[in-house]
Amino acid sequence: MANILAIDDDEAMLVLIQNALTKDGHRVKTVSRITSALRSVLSSFDLILLDVMMPDVDGYTFCREIRDETDCPILFLTARDLEQDVDFGFSVGADDYIRKPFSIRELRARVNAHLRREQREKIHCLCVGSVRFFLSQKEVRAGEQKLSLTRSEYEISLLLARNHGQIYSREQIFEYVFGYEKESDASAITEHIKNIRKKLAAAGISPIETIWGIGYRWNTV
Repeated sequence: MANILAIDDDEAMLVLIQNALTKDGHRVKTVSRITSALRSVLSSFDLILLDVMMPDVDGYTFCREIRDETDCPILFLTARDLEQDVDFGFSVGADDYIRKPFSIRELRARVNAHLRREQREKIHCLCVGSVRFFLSQKEVRAGEQKLSLTRSEYEISLLLARNHGQIYSREQIFEYVFGYEKESDASAITEHIKNIRKKLAAAGISPIETIWGIGYRWNTV
């Protein structure tokens, strides 16, 4: 079961998409206009269906704007079938095209195929609850607040967040961040965790839990 966002200004099309995909057990949110509020909820979706010809902001522009904020598949819905249109769509970050009119079978098959491939490693943005890791920039945001993390704090946070729910000992964290060769002590991890928690707390969240006698884990917030 996946969370799917469908954006189309045709209400009948949205009803068709919702009815088709809920039969596969997916949760489908439908939206008829592109608004700034959509940006804040992107991390909750596993796949986006996006109509190209939208009022105010077209699908191409919206896809380009959000591509670095989400790794989820973006599938364009379009009546356009010119080769240059297709090429441009892929150039702004689309994963696939579904040409209108399409069959329910094709829609379900394309959507489910992309969801199966979503076991791939995140390369642009990792979203864990309200915290987003922009991987290429090595930047972390909690909501709209940018966290000022050192390199070591970033790597520790990324390890725990990427494997949220899993417990890591100080020794395991130290080995991941610094490697065997580093001349230091795993006790330094305690100080790093303390500093990370302070910065997360300033953003109003506390996802890192201490499992006494074992280590630390990141809980979704």
